[in-house]
Amino acid sequence: MSSFILKIIAIISMSFDHVGYLIMGGSSWFNYIGRFAFPIFAFQISEGYLHTKDVYKYLFRLFIFAIISQIPFMLFQYSMGINLSLNVFFTLLFGLLAIYIYDKLKYKFLGILCVIILGIVAELCSFDYGFYGIAIIFIFYLFRNNKLAMCLSFIIAVLLKNLYRIYMYGFHLSYIYSSLFVIGALFFICLYNGKKGRNIKYLLYFFYPVHLFLIYLISLI
Repeated sequence: MSSFILKIIAIISMSFDHVGYLIMGGSSWFNYIGRFAFPIFAFQISEGYLHTKDVYKYLFRLFIFAIISQIPFMLFQYSMGINLSLNVFFTLLFGLLAIYIYDKLKYKFLGILCVIILGIVAELCSFDYGFYGIAIIFIFYLFRNNKLAMCLSFIIAVLLKNLYRIYMYGFHLSYIYSSLFVIGALFFICLYNGKKGRNIKYLLYFFYPVHLFLIYLISLI
């Protein structure tokens, strides 16, 4: 499975999630299917770092689209009654930055400390997926050469996140369904063959803010 196919799966999954809020109001099977999206995007950031010719351009591109996407994202959140936060491009940006800093620092314990600090900043600033999002991106990079370790670390991160949610908000059956679909994303990720496939670099970048804005407009009807 090429990077192109993975991105298409993630885009479709993300669309199900956001349309689910429009149709069902959240916590539906649309949203569970949407749980495939972020792990695939996180994995793509790790792969993108390994294959990019210019990491600074990569970081800048994520930053620009984080800015562009914020208003459509906030309109979507407002129309769906969701608490306002910073969109997922900010999370992907910080995840890429965490990988870059860790990779360049000679002393890896300092690199891990920087990853933790970036995760805390993401959580405090209400990035979409927060600390968890940064951790997932870093896990995919750190264990890129060991699929078993990568999968186990990812599953542990998902379980820890849900234990925290249960502690904060109490148990809900939707957490189990959501976790199963999140972990299910590993099925697609493990089928990745290391090939790029078709070049759709800017499809995701533009699709994200455009589809959010369209959903917002439909919600006004």
